[in-house]
Amino acid sequence: MQSIPGDLLAIDRQGRAKTPSLDLELRPAADRICDFDEVLLPFSPEQAVFEAARCIHCPDPAPCVRACPAENDIPSAMWLIEQGRFLDAADLYRQTSSLPEICSRVCPHEALCQGSCVMGKHEEPVQTGMLERFVTDYQRYVGEIFISLPEPSGRRVAVVGAGPSGLACAEQLAQRGHSVTVFDAKPQPGGLLLYGIPNFKLEKDVVLSRMDDLYRMGVKFVGSTFIGRDKTIDDLMTEGFEAAYVAVGTWIDSPMNAEGEDLPGVWKGTEFLIRANVSPAFLPAELKEKPAIGRRVVVIGGGDTASDCLRTALRMGAEDVTCIYRRTENEMPGGTKDRKLAQEEGAHYQFLTQPLRFIAGLDGKLAAIECIRMELGEPDASGRRRPVEVEGSNFILEADTAILALGYWPDETIGQTTPELETHKYGLIVADKQTGQTTRPGVFAGGDAVTGPDLVVTAMAAGRRAAQAIHSYLRTKVN
Repeated sequence: MQSIPGDLLAIDRQGRAKTPSLDLELRPAADRICDFDEVLLPFSPEQAVFEAARCIHCPDPAPCVRACPAENDIPSAMWLIEQGRFLDAADLYRQTSSLPEICSRVCPHEALCQGSCVMGKHEEPVQTGMLERFVTDYQRYVGEIFISLPEPSGRRVAVVGAGPSGLACAEQLAQRGHSVTVFDAKPQPGGLLLYGIPNFKLEKDVVLSRMDDLYRMGVKFVGSTFIGRDKTIDDLMTEGFEAAYVAVGTWIDSPMNAEGEDLPGVWKGTEFLIRANVSPAFLPAELKEKPAIGRRVVVIGGGDTASDCLRTALRMGAEDVTCIYRRTENEMPGGTKDRKLAQEEGAHYQFLTQPLRFIAGLDGKLAAIECIRMELGEPDASGRRRPVEVEGSNFILEADTAILALGYWPDETIGQTTPELETHKYGLIVADKQTGQTTRPGVFAGGDAVTGPDLVVTAMAAGRRAAQAIHSYLRTKVN
């Protein structure tokens, strides 16, 4: 942990606690819906120093550190930023996080480090996420990302899945001298970061810059290769890989199982976002064409994917964009920050509304959705109040495009093609929470493929833990 000078003990905590936070600067909604550029304007160096100086440096273990899945040493980073030591602060973040420039953009900080800041009891919490973003961007453009190239170990590891968990594992293994090859079904590495998160939340250049770091470390990437279909885990072992880390995420969109779901104009959330947000250069031929969405777009669901689809549709020129959700706003699983941004940009919400069927027009394409009003009953197995149909409340909602953002399922292919690999819950891989070790010796797993859909930072942290376990495993293996 970064040592803090002794005179820090004498700081005026009361004075810091009364210092107001800087307001985050957003591009005007009318401007930002005209492009896919990032919405949040970065701090200036002066703003970063001011905001970091609000930290009162809680005694260890600080609440913000405990709330961070990566266990970033946030108080020490705040101290370094306050002193203007931006590059040192960035290096400190990189000690515990493989993707700090990305997590600082996509983490729900209000529910993690920032939400745990004790300043939030009386004033606004310290803007920890924005400060992490500032110093890691500063390092990228002003300084240098140091890449260590250790003596090669002679060991080969296959990483299956080039998303946040696989990338973190690959980085940590490469830093230990192992030869790492990352396989992914998509043409380019990045997984969710490149193909799932819209540019206005995470610009592609940020992801591609981090990919370049991994290339410089010697990590190899093999795209357009579906492990379990094009080749199996057993094939990888036969090719000479001594261990494998499976981090394939959960990419299968949950179906709605409603009449008309297969009509032209009804999209799954993942395919819609990929087609709309990703450069054709990174896409296979069958996904290069962008969706024609028309004037009226309806998004079904209440998570972050629903917010991403709403905001994407607005940027594609839709005039009437509505989210329908069968519970109230209080039960929505998605982040409040993204929902607020969507509303500022022009999205509408209809709560306590359930779609029943999709209706075709004379041309055979989607023209309307039959819906019914809901009310909340007793809690279900998830602890949320169960939505109950209000008899006779059916109505028709006109729509040119409907986007289903109902959640994600795991892909069962790897479990079905890998002997001795235990799975559960429709294909999630059974693995040790700390090491990622599966029931198959030499095969480790982590991220959403193990937990189900979760945060980028938790997947990244799982990849780092698994890399340590794989390193220990390789050291015990006899050549």
